[in-house]
Amino acid sequence: MKKFDDLFQKFSEIKVGIIGDVMLDTYMWGHVERISPEAPVPVVLLDNRELRLGGAGNVALNIQALGAPVFVISVIGADDDANRLTGLFHQQNIDGTYVVKSSNRITTNKTRIISRNQQMMRLDAEITTDLQREEEEIIIERFKTFITEQAPQVVILQDYNKGVLTKNVIETVIGICKETGVLTAVDPKRKNFLAYKGVDIFKPNLKEVREALNLLFTDVDQGMLEKIHAELYQHLQHHISFITLSECGVFYQQENDAALIPSHLRNIADVSGAGDTVIAVAALVYAATKDMALMAKMANIAGGLVCEEVGTAAINKTKLMHECALLLS
Repeated sequence: MKKFDDLFQKFSEIKVGIIGDVMLDTYMWGHVERISPEAPVPVVLLDNRELRLGGAGNVALNIQALGAPVFVISVIGADDDANRLTGLFHQQNIDGTYVVKSSNRITTNKTRIISRNQQMMRLDAEITTDLQREEEEIIIERFKTFITEQAPQVVILQDYNKGVLTKNVIETVIGICKETGVLTAVDPKRKNFLAYKGVDIFKPNLKEVREALNLLFTDVDQGMLEKIHAELYQHLQHHISFITLSECGVFYQQENDAALIPSHLRNIADVSGAGDTVIAVAALVYAATKDMALMAKMANIAGGLVCEEVGTAAINKTKLMHECALLLS
């Protein structure tokens, strides 16, 4: 247990930057008693409304929950949802100083309507076009300022295809991190999947890999995953492949060191946000230890734990420490 106590204490010394698509998650909790006379749809009687950090904001929330100082670099709208979002950053002790507000965009807001712990509908308000050139220049300057002022140990590029991480922004950010010796971890999406050349940790899920590389296969075993790593490396020349496999666990590989780690049995309530937790834990553990196997094992446990919660939720530090001591000692 002391090993993990020391590791978790070390997190407070690691500064983490997160650049990418932040969003507001709105949860409308209610109950259903009847069907609408206007259309064959349930009438939800609203009990509670809750605002949470989503997207890259949820990654930041997970980092903060583990005790590390975290800074967000992003572009959002100049609207009421932007004010709500920055208010949540402040409440959660997340530094939003480097977030840019643009009148050309709206703040992404995903509204989920939930009854009996089941999501009935989701309403998305968003703009997904790439940043304009002027906005790209502003966020790159903010990122440079962040690196100079904060000297972080690791930067997470968190992509949800909402337009913040353009090819230009991606390449520039990775170049700056290489020049300054900052570790990079990436949670990619389809559009710029192969733009993240030279990163330290590349963390797609299996579905994203299949789509990006146009692969057709049914059986997933270590041999197949090692072939996927080799193909990814041809495109990216990255250091570590870290692929999440849903209920099958996670896979990691760096050069010839590879392993498939099975998932632990959980009571799954909701898988939304699990990937955010996995990249947050992986980046922080690797920055603290440079131990790829420990990174993968702890992130695998953390991803399973948050799936026991309804909606996007940050990892519970105490629970994670207990589980790691129990399962990894």
